[in-house]
Amino acid sequence: MSTFENIKRVANERGLSLKQTALKAGLSENALYRYNQGVEPKYETVKKVADALGVSVDYLLGHTETPMTEHSAHPEQPVDLDQVLSEEGMAMFDGQPLSNEYKKALLTMLNGLKDNGQ
Repeated sequence: MSTFENIKRVANERGLSLKQTALKAGLSENALYRYNQGVEPKYETVKKVADALGVSVDYLLGHTETPMTEHSAHPEQPVDLDQVLSEEGMAMFDGQPLSNEYKKALLTMLNGLKDNGQ
């Protein structure tokens, strides 16, 4: 698969369009479509897209089948669950993206625990 196809597939798995993915990565809304026309993406661009999708650059480039994220590569760095669960398409469990309803339920549960002093 090409880098474009990998980006499109992962974005779709996250419930995002290519335009939404590009904007989330800080790119112009049509930036990713150029990669389907033979333009080779720069590393910095692929890194932004990988970060926005929560996968590694190597995964998007097709160098690995493991969608390892920076957080899983460096488990000593804390993850802000409030942020991860609030962002569309960023949370996964057991290799599957969490639905927005499930993420909202998790946030509600965590906030309830926090409010109860637990």
